[in-house]
Amino acid sequence: MTTPPPSAPAEHVERVLCVLAHPDDVDFGSAGTVATWTSAGTEVTYCIVTDGDAGGFDETPRHLMGPLRQEEQRAAAAAVGVTDVRFLGYPDGRLEPTLELRRDISRVIRQVRPQRVLTSSPERWFERIGASHPDHMITGESTLRAVYPDARNPFAFPELLADEGLEAWTVSEVWLGASPRADHAVDVTDVVELKFAALKAHVSQVGHRDDLEQFVTGWMEQVGRTFGLPAGRLAEAFHVVHTA
Repeated sequence: MTTPPPSAPAEHVERVLCVLAHPDDVDFGSAGTVATWTSAGTEVTYCIVTDGDAGGFDETPRHLMGPLRQEEQRAAAAAVGVTDVRFLGYPDGRLEPTLELRRDISRVIRQVRPQRVLTSSPERWFERIGASHPDHMITGESTLRAVYPDARNPFAFPELLADEGLEAWTVSEVWLGASPRADHAVDVTDVVELKFAALKAHVSQVGHRDDLEQFVTGWMEQVGRTFGLPAGRLAEAFHVVHTA
C-alpha cells in the first residue's frame, strides 16, 4: 500500500507559536515568513528559550547582555507585527534536553494554543554546520517532544492542569527552520524590508556588519532558486511536519 504524500500546510491559521533558542534566531531564519502571517491576521507569539548572554561581539558586560538582547528581540518582533514575546531564561550555550525544558515549552503551547509551531530543526546539517548550533537542535528536539506527546497528553506534566488550569492542546503542524530536508518555501520578497528592520534591531549581534542586507539577500535568493521561484525572488524555507 502506497502512503499518500503529506498535505500542504494550512493556508491560514489563527495562532502561531515560534520557539527558538536565542534572540535573533527567529529573525535570521523566519522574520519574513512571520511578517506574511501577521499581515494576514495571524496572531504570532515568540518563545525564546535562552537569555542570549553568550552572544555579542563587543565588551558589553555579560550580566547586561541578557536584558539587552531581550529588549532587542522585543523591538525586532514589533517590526514584523509581533507583540507577545516570552523568555524562558535558560543559560545561553548550555541547553540540555531536560524534562524541565519540555515542561516549560509545553506550558507555553497550552497557554497560546497554536495551530502551528515554528522551531529549529533537531537534525545536524553537515553542509551548513553554522545552522546546527547545539542550542538550536536541542530547542527543536525539545519543542517536538512538547508538541508530541506532552502538550496534547493531559497526563503529561499533570501539574500544568492541576495547578495552572492549562488543558491539553494538539498542534496541527510544525515548521522546522534550518533543516537539511526543507520541503516548503515562503516568498518573502514583498516584506523583506520588515525582515531587515527586525534584524537590524539586534544591534549587539549585527551592528558590526556592513554587509548584513547583502549577505541575507544572497542567502534568500539561493533559497528562491532552489525552490523554483522566479529570478530575483527571495524565500525562507522550512520542513513542514504534520502532527495532528
